[in-house]
Amino acid sequence: MNRHLLTVALLGALANMPLAHADDAHAAMHADTMATTTLDGIVVVGVAPAMATTFITDPKLPRQPVPASDGADYLKTIPGFATLRSGGTNGDPVLRGMFGSRINLMTNDGAMSGACPSRMDNALSYIAPETYDRLIVIKGPQTVLWGGGASAGTVRFEREIPYFAEPGVQASGSALVGSGNRNDQVLDISAGTPRGYARVSANRSEADDYEDGNGDVVPSAWKKWNADAALGWTLDEDTVLELSAGTGDAQARYAGRGMDGAQFRRDSLGVRFEKKRIGGVLDAVVANVYQNDVDHVMDNYTLRDPDPAGSMPMPMASNVAHRTRGGRVATTWQADRWEVTAGADLRASRHSQRSASGRGAYRALPWTVDAKFQTWGVFAESHWHITDTHHLMSGVRLDRARVEDLRLRTGGMMPMPNPTAGMAREESLPSAFVRYEYDMGGRWGAYAGLGHTQRMPDYWELFSPTRGPAGAANAFAGVQPERTTQLDIGVQYKGSKVDAWASLYAGRVQDFILFDYARGMMGNTTQAHNVDAAIRGGEAGVDWRPADGWKLSGALSYAWGEVRDTGTALPQMPPLEARLSASREQGAWTWGALWRVAASQDRVSTSQGNIVGRDLGPSAGFAVFSLNGGYRFSDAVQLTAGIDNLFDRAYSEHLNLGGNSAFGYPADPVRIGEPGRTAWVKLNLRY
Repeated sequence: MNRHLLTVALLGALANMPLAHADDAHAAMHADTMATTTLDGIVVVGVAPAMATTFITDPKLPRQPVPASDGADYLKTIPGFATLRSGGTNGDPVLRGMFGSRINLMTNDGAMSGACPSRMDNALSYIAPETYDRLIVIKGPQTVLWGGGASAGTVRFEREIPYFAEPGVQASGSALVGSGNRNDQVLDISAGTPRGYARVSANRSEADDYEDGNGDVVPSAWKKWNADAALGWTLDEDTVLELSAGTGDAQARYAGRGMDGAQFRRDSLGVRFEKKRIGGVLDAVVANVYQNDVDHVMDNYTLRDPDPAGSMPMPMASNVAHRTRGGRVATTWQADRWEVTAGADLRASRHSQRSASGRGAYRALPWTVDAKFQTWGVFAESHWHITDTHHLMSGVRLDRARVEDLRLRTGGMMPMPNPTAGMAREESLPSAFVRYEYDMGGRWGAYAGLGHTQRMPDYWELFSPTRGPAGAANAFAGVQPERTTQLDIGVQYKGSKVDAWASLYAGRVQDFILFDYARGMMGNTTQAHNVDAAIRGGEAGVDWRPADGWKLSGALSYAWGEVRDTGTALPQMPPLEARLSASREQGAWTWGALWRVAASQDRVSTSQGNIVGRDLGPSAGFAVFSLNGGYRFSDAVQLTAGIDNLFDRAYSEHLNLGGNSAFGYPADPVRIGEPGRTAWVKLNLRY
């Protein structure tokens, strides 16, 4: 499948992308008063931008292909996102070819991090998307409100604050069954009066191993559950004080790992206060504090049997934990044609670990804290309404980051004294952006923004590599912060029958953090170091309504990256991809078809990568065809169904960890096959 064919296919204009809208111009800057998409009876297969670089979708809506129970698969419906696959669940998200903490993830304005040194439990593993009301994505360094270092973008899963003008109850839920014994349930109930409310949301999800298009079983089973509750005091509809708590756990089998995830325990606490629409120069005050704990167990005996011929022939387990605490306060000021949001935030985290050979032996060992992180930040972001059609957004931010290395020994199977034990690093990290927008709410719109952000190396880049840059004692001592400068431009058109949009970006990343892989006598080794990189790419979409009830549209995304000094490709870059579909709505009935097409990827790097892995070599292109349909009994009851990969195509994603010999794969990793033909039925309820 070549790029010329993809371009021709895009001109066929087939994909379904409901367009979300903002409440007003104020939402364009803050993205916290945005309206959610409405339930229109169509299965979501893609999302178009709501404004400039911002995308919004409702995670509760049915979508195709049926997503796994983690947040990464939900993000794939937004052009520009891909997922680093390791089986059925807990994929690691990639935005525009960028990975890890280059994507700033927030849940209810709180930060959460995984704990595994190899990211078996990235933060999205702990998120049940359908228990949230809104998913907001801001691409590129085009905001300073939600933390520094988000060079790829910012992802926010949000729950709305319910307000009851009179005593009442609101409820929504869903039930899903599908191939591979897929079985999901979600329930969300709120009850309240004008003075307060209570809300409970919970989900459960499980599936067996799936079969790929060749009929081979891929280790991918999971069981997950989450439960969250909130109590709120509403003095009026614009003033709320809320206390929230949540917990969850899971198990997951992995095709591309030497161990499985035997435990994904999450415990969360939060308090938030909001006072909006004050009416004076000071228009709003928003504050929150939170604590998120994750407790993750990896072993080779709970969900599989140890392989006597493998690298871990005996039962082994590793238990890691990550506690993140933080808070944020932001005030919004407005006068004449100006709106300014200013505030401060704090994030502090502590990473702990213990491991042992033998079944359950780790439980008898004490925890060892190996790393501490702390970041203070101050920010200010403005929106100048030059005229009704001309707007200028800008922002500045300064973060002060501190990292402590508390490891006494390093070296894995051959431990040695840690040369940086007890040492700390501190960095001052500025960020800024400016963006001009022309009539993004009108028929024709355009924007151009220039952003700069600096990112402190994260836990995986400072503590996981075997070695650091040449001449440095280790990665902690030598890896420098990334500095990204990026230009984002875009255009959009909204007509009576056609909507279209396009966005392009080009950036330079100084001190891009890259991993070199080498094979040694004791196995693979990794060296983290800095290089200068160039990145560019873009996304585009079109939505055509040729007749009443018909929608034909398409979306295209492409990412490109290069190491500037050598001219070699940056690793782990997704290929050119198009999503094409047709949908029809007639009365209460809807039906549609989705054609996902990915080009081959031959720009690869098999010796360099990120902490999760490297390219497995060039990958073949593929095309997958799916069908969906639905019936809306009323505004409260909707039934949808679909068949993903209708023709049972055997294919694999370019971003792929590859299988290992523990599951019968060859010693040299081979790509993990994606699910074959998959049928599903989903019932959505609202009250």
